[in-house]
Formats: sequence, structure tokens, C-alpha cells
Amino acid sequence: MGRIREPVPVLAILAVISRYDEAVGWTKEQLKELGGPVALESPAFEHGETGFYEQEMGTGLFKQFLAFERLIAQSDLADWKVLTNRLETGFLATGQFDESRPLNLDPGYISEAKLVLATTKDRDHRIYLRDGIYAEVTLHFEKNEWHASRWTYPDYRRSDYQLFFSQCREYFRKRKAMAS
Repeated sequence: MGRIREPVPVLAILAVISRYDEAVGWTKEQLKELGGPVALESPAFEHGETGFYEQEMGTGLFKQFLAFERLIAQSDLADWKVLTNRLETGFLATGQFDESRPLNLDPGYISEAKLVLATTKDRDHRIYLRDGIYAEVTLHFEKNEWHASRWTYPDYRRSDYQLFFSQCREYFRKRKAMAS
């Protein structure tokens, strides 16, 4: 029989997709209370692998990743997704934007072994958490590098994204070691 253990806290990350520079600052301010300060911030990457979001978000989109200082419980991922959905609605409600969705927030976490994303869409490779939220292992870390699965989004296969995820993983490992 396996021994039941508490899972290790993980590094909360967030992908911010928008065409508006102020979207990132607004998001950081909104999440400061819950996630704490932003520990790591990626460059703003051009988001051009797919036209999936263009109809509701417009063109010229960028994606920027934020990693938060405060480690979270893995079981908090569903709460993060529910919260970020509310934040998207709040950003739209400011009335400053013409698009039906000026901000897209995709929360997840990084552990030593994987990058997990939360979503509201069910698929064969996703596990239901609660409250209409699912999780998927988007990348796994093996032999000192990130590896994609057959369902991994094309942009998450990018080496520049994965370089940032490796920085996040190292930051997480140092934080974990300090907590021990």
C-alpha cells in the first residue's frame, strides 16, 4: 500500500494574452494580494502560432508569463482559474476596449517535474478538478529539458518559452530548498 503524503507547494505561473500593454500591469496589481509580488516576468512574446483568439481579441497579440513569489498548493489551481476568469470579466468591464475579450489569463504551475495549466475545456487528456475546471500536464521535465506531449499547444513548444520555464523551475527549486 502506498503512503499518502501532502503534495509539495508549487510555483504559480500565469500567461497573460492581450494587445494592450496596460493589461499586464493591471493583472499584476489585481493578483498582488493572492499571489504576492511577481518573482519572475518573461519578455512579451509575439503570439502568432494560431489565429484562434483574433476574432474576440483582435490582432497584434502578445503573451507574457508571470511567476509569483508565493508558492501555492497544487489543489489551489481551480481557485486560480475561477479567479482569473473573474479578472478577465473585470478588465472588460472597465469599458476601455472595443474587443469582446481584451484580456486572456491562463493560470498554471511549475513543479520540478512538470508545467500544468488550468482550463475550462474538457478533453481526453485533461483531469477534472472541480467547479468546471480541468488540468493538463502541458510539458514535463526530463533529462534536463522540457518535453511536449501530443496535445501541447504549439507556442508552449517554443524554446524561448521553455527557457523562461526553466528559469521558473530553478527559482522554484531554490524556494523549495529554503523552505526545507
